[in-house]
Amino acid sequence: MLVRNCAGGVVFNGDKVFLLKNEKNEWVLPKGVIKNGDYPDEVALRRVKEETGIDAEIISTAGNTNYEFYSVTRQRPVCNKITWYIMKSLNDKYEVNKAENFSDGGYFTIEEALEKVTYSQDKSLINLSFSKYSKLA
Repeated sequence: MLVRNCAGGVVFNGDKVFLLKNEKNEWVLPKGVIKNGDYPDEVALRRVKEETGIDAEIISTAGNTNYEFYSVTRQRPVCNKITWYIMKSLNDKYEVNKAENFSDGGYFTIEEALEKVTYSQDKSLINLSFSKYSKLA
């Protein structure tokens, strides 16, 4: 099994959180693979910027999640281990990166996001992150 370390952001603007719709029509949070020598927080900020156009700042750690899938292109199972950061957007501007195979995205209320987001562990992550964000912001 290929194990990949990743980092991503749970990005808030006021009482809303940002979600992306990927090529599988799944609603997800922005994230990316950590390459050699990169720091997780730098990767998380860079991927948020690349995938969403959002300028954000990290206000806290959010936790870790893992998921496994079978990669057709690699012809083997993959495990993504993701370090998450709670982020605050510096303004309400965003631009979904279609070149990265995202078809849609935007800020949603927590209730809307919990209905939209595809994976249950992301629902828990959004809930816990919003609770922490509300105390810190």
